[in-house]
Amino acid sequence: MTTLAPPPIGLLDKFFGDEAEPLYIGRIVVTGGEAAHGRASGVVRSIDGALRADLRLPAELGGPGGGTNPEQLFAAAYAACFHGVLHLLAQRAGIELGETRVEASVTFARDPVDGLFQLSAELHAHIPGVDRGMAAELVRHAERYCPYAKMFRQGIDHVVALAPDV
Repeated sequence: MTTLAPPPIGLLDKFFGDEAEPLYIGRIVVTGGEAAHGRASGVVRSIDGALRADLRLPAELGGPGGGTNPEQLFAAAYAACFHGVLHLLAQRAGIELGETRVEASVTFARDPVDGLFQLSAELHAHIPGVDRGMAAELVRHAERYCPYAKMFRQGIDHVVALAPDV
């Protein structure tokens, strides 16, 4: 049985280079499922087989619910990353964190600018047992380190393209 452990604290060390240095690439495939629509009835699978989830349109969007959706998956990723960064920063500072929890919400909304859609996010870190000022400092620093928070602040490099014929 594998013993689970946090990543090494050295992960917080600054990187110096001319180009991004990839550390990991998460690969996911979504298929359409029963309704042939990824958001309404899709199945999301990771290439390595570690993740499989049924996607369902939430009741608020006219669907049946009963599965997860892109906003929940995105919120989960954001909260997990932020939680991990908080713990690494606390460890580096010699602060013992107890039952820390991070709650994230991602809102899917109509965009008044172009009439299409937009996402927004909100994150709340609960750090009981730590001085409020120190907890606030940890959250400020985690916001700087967390790549999801950085993406919300600065955007993200992305490519959208038609896959080549196989």
